[in-house]
Amino acid sequence: MDNKTSENSGQESPVPVFAIIGHPNEGKSSVVSTLAENDRVRVGPMPGETLVCEPLSVTIDGKKIITFVDTPGFQNPRETLAWMRRYQGPDELLTQSFIDAHKDNPRFRDECELLKPVARGAGIIYVVDGSRPIRNIDKIEMEILRLTARPRMSVINCKSHHTQWLDQWKTAFRRNFNATRIFNAHKATWIERIDLLESLKVVDQEWQPAISHVIDEFKKEWNHRNELTASMTVEMLQKILTFSTTTVIKNEAKFDAVKKSMEDVFRKELEQIEKETHSKIRLLYRHNIFNCELPPNSILHEELFSRKTWQFLGLSPGELSMAAGFAGGAAGALVDVVAAGLTFGIFAALGGVAGAGYALLKGRGMADLKFKGIPLGRDQLKIGPLCSLQFMYILLDRLLIFHGSVINWAHARRDGFENVHDEAAKKVKQGITSGWSDDWKKVCGAFFQNICPKKNRNGSDLPSDIRIKMEGIIKTALEKQD
Repeated sequence: MDNKTSENSGQESPVPVFAIIGHPNEGKSSVVSTLAENDRVRVGPMPGETLVCEPLSVTIDGKKIITFVDTPGFQNPRETLAWMRRYQGPDELLTQSFIDAHKDNPRFRDECELLKPVARGAGIIYVVDGSRPIRNIDKIEMEILRLTARPRMSVINCKSHHTQWLDQWKTAFRRNFNATRIFNAHKATWIERIDLLESLKVVDQEWQPAISHVIDEFKKEWNHRNELTASMTVEMLQKILTFSTTTVIKNEAKFDAVKKSMEDVFRKELEQIEKETHSKIRLLYRHNIFNCELPPNSILHEELFSRKTWQFLGLSPGELSMAAGFAGGAAGALVDVVAAGLTFGIFAALGGVAGAGYALLKGRGMADLKFKGIPLGRDQLKIGPLCSLQFMYILLDRLLIFHGSVINWAHARRDGFENVHDEAAKKVKQGITSGWSDDWKKVCGAFFQNICPKKNRNGSDLPSDIRIKMEGIIKTALEKQD
């Protein structure tokens, strides 16, 4: 790669630079936003959103690895092409000569601006809307870019389901470009972004080492994100499955009111821990401004403790007998009432029928236990931890569903959810973890036994080997969603 086709800041590998060029409102900014994983790029339906060149560099571990330049659309392509055809100087100076000749002419402001990175040696990615037919103005723009003699790739940004013009576009691009990709910037997945970068390697042989380095860095970064997500998942499980809260019941306090208040606090705290973990994952995959909207039928729209959540993610018919119990709270949460030095271990059906959650974990023997006759005085009421293996799997399922939505939400996306993943989601009858192998479930069981206070009687810390194994299977499950 020659010196002009890259930025070089003293790093070992040159930094490839690509100018994203095209007619206004064809999706240039959307392509930049998705390729650079930057949702801060201004993307709008009105033509002319981009007025000056805006370089967006991808930085990993403090090092710039590739730069995409968002450019204005062509303003006066017909006269630009006419001038270039009359030009008689050295071919390699054509682009810079055009800029020098027109830099003070407002009629060519956009052409001068968009050709600046090209004159400095940037590669070209030409973006068109493939849902419409080719116009004469498109052919003029293609010819201008061909005359620059810079390595160039065309991207057909299909912004709708209309594909009847694709063959027409492909034929035209074969005459003018080194490579062509169909790429929907609003729905592109991680794999599709990598495939587009792979195509850039064939645009110019001299670029192959630098582009290969970029792809390797992207893959390493993606692997690192999956590792961090797996680690955050394990931390979330530990926090939620060991959480409990205690309060003091005063003489004048009404027990039912205190219990209801505690149930609300308990439920909201667990939901907040889950929500904070999901938020960290969203930021890890560089969704900084716009939330990754979920499909309308996503189970993540349901609260953590809703009946639909537990049923959808694989509760057996027998376990669903407790549905009334967890409809409004954390079914099966342990409540200890300490009175006169005695501890009565009972399970409260939070937000529903008394004892409904008890049946799930202990049987119905004490389902009708009443508090009548217990001298409360200034007794302590404890709720939690919700130490349930089924609950752990539900938390894992919800995290995996959220992760799948995050990694498949293109950074250029600003609208509502309309995705092929909708149909797949409708067919899911159980949680993702229901299909895990016996070996994986053994690891989950060992992890659960070591963090659950009820199972881990001596209160020992989670052994490092079990944590490593647990993070390993979660990371593998995340990678299957890539």
